[in-house]
Amino acid sequence: MTSKTEDGANRRRRLLVTGLPTDAVVERASAEFDVQFWREADPIGDRLLDVASGFEAVLIMPDDKLNAERIGRLPASVEVLGTHSVGYDHIDLDAATARRLPVFNTPDVLTDAVADLALFLVLAAARGTTSAEAALRRGEWGRWAPTLFLGRSLSGLRLGIFGMGRIGQAIALRAAAFGLRLHYHNRTRLAEDKERGAQFHESLESLLSTSDVFCICAPSTPQLRGSIDSQRLALLPRGAIVVNVARGDLVDEAALFAAVQEGCLGAIGTDVYRGEPNIDARWLKLSNATLLPHIGSATHEVRTAMGMLALDGIHSHFSGAPAANLLNPQAYAATHRSWD
Repeated sequence: MTSKTEDGANRRRRLLVTGLPTDAVVERASAEFDVQFWREADPIGDRLLDVASGFEAVLIMPDDKLNAERIGRLPASVEVLGTHSVGYDHIDLDAATARRLPVFNTPDVLTDAVADLALFLVLAAARGTTSAEAALRRGEWGRWAPTLFLGRSLSGLRLGIFGMGRIGQAIALRAAAFGLRLHYHNRTRLAEDKERGAQFHESLESLLSTSDVFCICAPSTPQLRGSIDSQRLALLPRGAIVVNVARGDLVDEAALFAAVQEGCLGAIGTDVYRGEPNIDARWLKLSNATLLPHIGSATHEVRTAMGMLALDGIHSHFSGAPAANLLNPQAYAATHRSWD
């Protein structure tokens, strides 16, 4: 992408990327922008405020926290932000809008990958594969016995999906093939063709009380953070399985650990945590938990598509046609100007 300098010469727009994307994304970014990549192992943090000086666009990673204070201190040169993620709870969107910074994310491209992983976690938690594999690796696979490594069959169990957006619907589609009976809770009921045959519950409490497997797919919002607390966990049938592929801050982890210790929960499958990657050490002591390091979108194809979509959004800001992945149209309308 180029713009004209005061003397009429062409120059490329400057882009800072706070991580190292896949090779295809690096190649495109290098071809279209005057780009610099943050290559350090640690997140850029407050160093962004200095490093971004002179850059017109910044593409951040999901572990870059842009609160109101950091957004307010961004260099004046920065015109547009992209995030290499669908979720944007790490960005204070109101502050970005007030600063007139358009923000682009990466929706739609990771739906199938996250849904695949959710079903993997359901299966792994139900069958206790983590503890079985650990026993195998320790050399403790002895004589066959009828009660050895027993898990649960999925067919006939009730799957409660909390958050029936794109990912929730994709999970429902896959879960039906395993014979799970589908239930869901959403802010509003979906059209029948999007329900995938699932039964709608007006309240989260109703869903919990009928979920043998409870799958969290809801977005992280101020209203929902910490919503899966001790009172709600107590509504689950005894021995229920909890799977989380949304955000760790939706769950009161202390309440979850207590429910496990008391024998209320049968198993857990998660790839999201509070404070990740610095997770609570109690997670590692759970023998009935399948734990993954937030890899829902981690395929070559998806991570490349995410990077490309973020670049599409940034490109659209400069080219004069806002892309569909714009999160705050008000900021775009307030700042956009066409250029040659």
